[in-house]
Amino acid sequence: MSTETTPRGVEHAHVIDIVAHDAPSGSVALIMLEPRAWDGSELRLFQLQEKINAYLSFALDGEMAEAYPALVGLPLRLQLDCATPPDAMTVSFLSHVREQIAFQGIDLQVRVMGAGGCGPACGCHAGGE
Repeated sequence: MSTETTPRGVEHAHVIDIVAHDAPSGSVALIMLEPRAWDGSELRLFQLQEKINAYLSFALDGEMAEAYPALVGLPLRLQLDCATPPDAMTVSFLSHVREQIAFQGIDLQVRVMGAGGCGPACGCHAGGE
């Protein structure tokens, strides 16, 4: 019996880390995990871009509807759960992504899961939420 698990995280673009039905809000969260500290590198930004593209493809090209038919038609958000606050280059990139996917009716949220989170002034939340 294999106890191997599927690798998760931003560095594994082909993996959908978590699909969660948020019953209180009636929405679906496609959650990306980033357990590593942000390093400001172009490689990390590229990995994040590839992960977001894979998530959008999963959501918009019918794969999610096929795998989770009960979630079809519910409001959708991409959610990035990370260990540390994103660096300035990543915040800028996420802001651009948020603007673009809003046209598809998709929200983007960032949650810093490390000690204390990042707070509303970090710039990685839409409208400083």
